[in-house]
Amino acid sequence: MALEDRELRTSGSAAPPPPDSVELGSAAVAALPEDALILIPTRNLVLFPGTVLPITLGRQRSVLAAQTAMRLNRTVGLVLQRDPGIDDPIPVDLHRMGTEASLLRYVTSPDGGHHAICQGERRFRILDFLDGYPFLAARVERIEETEATTTDVAARVLNLRNQALEVLQLLPQTPAELVNAVQSVTSAAALADLITSFMDITPQEKEEILETVDIERRLERVSELLAYRIEVMRLSRQISEQTKGKIDDRQREFLLREQMRTIQKELGEGEDAKAQEIAELTKKIAEAKMPPEVEEHVKRELARLDRMPEASGEYSMARTYLEWLTELPWSVESGKSIDIAEARRILDADHYGLRKIKRRILEYLAIQQLNPGGRSPILCFVGPPGVGKTSLGQSIARATGRKFVRVSLGGTHDEAEIRGHRRTYIGALPGNIIQGIRRAGARDCVMMLDEIDKLGRGIQGDPSSALLEVLDPEQNSTFRDNYLGVPFDLSKVMFITTANVLDSIPGPLRDRMEVIDLPGYVEDEKFEIARRYLVDRQLKANGLQAGQAENTDPAIHAIIRDYTREAGVRQLEREIGAVLRNAAMRIAEGTAQHVRIEPEDLKDILGPPRFEGEVAMRTSVPGVATGLAWTPVGGDILFIEATRIPGAGHLILTGQLGEVMKESAQAALTLVKGRAVALGLDPGMFEKSDIHIHVPAGAIPKDGPSAGVAMFTALVSLLTNRTVRSDTAMTGEISLRGLVLPVGGIKEKVVAAARASLSTVILPARNRKDYEDIPESARNSLHFIWAERVEDVIEAALEPAAQHSPAMADVAGD
Repeated sequence: MALEDRELRTSGSAAPPPPDSVELGSAAVAALPEDALILIPTRNLVLFPGTVLPITLGRQRSVLAAQTAMRLNRTVGLVLQRDPGIDDPIPVDLHRMGTEASLLRYVTSPDGGHHAICQGERRFRILDFLDGYPFLAARVERIEETEATTTDVAARVLNLRNQALEVLQLLPQTPAELVNAVQSVTSAAALADLITSFMDITPQEKEEILETVDIERRLERVSELLAYRIEVMRLSRQISEQTKGKIDDRQREFLLREQMRTIQKELGEGEDAKAQEIAELTKKIAEAKMPPEVEEHVKRELARLDRMPEASGEYSMARTYLEWLTELPWSVESGKSIDIAEARRILDADHYGLRKIKRRILEYLAIQQLNPGGRSPILCFVGPPGVGKTSLGQSIARATGRKFVRVSLGGTHDEAEIRGHRRTYIGALPGNIIQGIRRAGARDCVMMLDEIDKLGRGIQGDPSSALLEVLDPEQNSTFRDNYLGVPFDLSKVMFITTANVLDSIPGPLRDRMEVIDLPGYVEDEKFEIARRYLVDRQLKANGLQAGQAENTDPAIHAIIRDYTREAGVRQLEREIGAVLRNAAMRIAEGTAQHVRIEPEDLKDILGPPRFEGEVAMRTSVPGVATGLAWTPVGGDILFIEATRIPGAGHLILTGQLGEVMKESAQAALTLVKGRAVALGLDPGMFEKSDIHIHVPAGAIPKDGPSAGVAMFTALVSLLTNRTVRSDTAMTGEISLRGLVLPVGGIKEKVVAAARASLSTVILPARNRKDYEDIPESARNSLHFIWAERVEDVIEAALEPAAQHSPAMADVAGD
């Protein structure tokens, strides 16, 4: 079926209308009013005033309307149908706004088609339709354009013209006449109509513009539609250029490769670059001594590579995959025969102390010597930062003669970091486990998985779950990396993991590892480590010879005591480095040939002491007790302070205490009240006083039940006016029956007490089983009191009442 808005593509001569049509038209329009128009419905065409468009007339009513208008020399009204699918529209199917047009030419083509060329003159609005005509006719209101001369209209006209010219520049072949027309139109209404007529928008959007009589709103709407088209055309051109660039690059690469082949052929090197590459890979496959199933898979991939053209994008991916497979140490082992005495010497030379850890490592080596085919254990070193977990792994590798490789797991939140990415992804690589083995170059290397307690979890999967297979001796002999797609035997690898805390490691993963705790160091151990290792390392780091600078033993002790407070030795090494840098500066300036560092020199180099032994000062008044706490970086001491003020029997707690610690304070006060008579206290005093318990370092959250003993002791000290011994610290949970209950972290807490130069610790009697885990140096420097009940604590912790002066009682507020 013909469409009225189809462009005129056939030519023919102008011909008068058929006689029968003319007679029918004469009778029909005898009484047509002057304010009425003959209407021609259009399916998908909107004519604007000032524009010329050809239309094809396909319906008999439209042909009759056009012939009648031509004979009577009348204009016609072109009106858009609401639904282009309707063949015989009635008034309700038409929009109420159209364009009055003159028929410049009427043509009948040789195939019997009817065509007309129309020129738009003005808008009109249909008032009502007229009956009794063989075509659609209606009384209309003609709308004349009024030109606005405001600055806003002028600005919009300028912007719209610039937009239209930009669109014409983006078109591939723009007629010069159209550019001239846009530049020459001065009327705002005519410019908006002209631009809308050639815009690639829907007939409904064009009808919306036609029905917009207000010139400012019309300019604004046309500008919005044009801006959208500009953005679409820009993106389209950009995409086209990018696509063309990619195609050009591929064509260029293909041509260059063809030329290279031709040159190589002329030089006698011929196709043999690829053949040589295939030959090298074949040789590597033979030398790798892969398992049979893996070798068969690799040979299939190699045959596939041989069939690929070098210009193919998949060629480089397949070659990289084969290189990974051939470079893995499928059968290479680095281990030498195990010498237990030599291993012991290396461990002792590299690390001071750590007797239990060294013994466990030597036990493992002895088993390996007697049963080489046995499975390697998974060791997990747990301890605060700076105690030597990573360096201990390096020493194990040196003692066993194996290659060492370290894989950092801190912050890993993607399972593919462990198992690798599938080869379907661009830039895919094996996981960190396989990458580490390739770096080591041996399948029996020592692999340290550092910071395993800091694994993350995200939308990409759970890395800790992927490690379950890696660290399970029963499963890791057939570990399958996603990138490799073939099994690799990890059973010969000696895995060592490190962590600061165990709580954040999932239970199933923790169950696969043998946990070895590395406690913090006491002062004597730090001194030996500094003297044996740290000073020499910092001398080399600062370019000094052993005879140029000397840290005296008292100076090292002073640095440990006054400038560091840590479980490990990292800060200690930094402070020693600062001291030696000062010595290096003096030697470089020529002011000294030999520098000897004494304790009195430290203040000028490192500044005033950062830490001081405040235990004696803070426990010199009643109401202050020294407790022991566990932290993720080791043990520490904390002070419990209590005071009494006039009040109504309230308990005040400060110091950012957790719920469990608050309950411990309440239990301690209740226990004191229950034993008031036995302690020589007036039970009525509690109703007239408020008790305030404070734990300093208020910015640090604190929680746990182990401060119960210290809180009870501080309250008894306050109310009985007896000071707590300044050299004594304590830990333990209390019950309302007066029992001292066991707590955790005994080893770290005792090490902290020794580090703080205390001489006595009070521990729950039921923690006696933890005594063996306490470092020998701490056991030798401390006196242990094992308390069953709170009465044992009071007897051991408080000074006799006679040794306390009345002046101190006033300070305590009692």
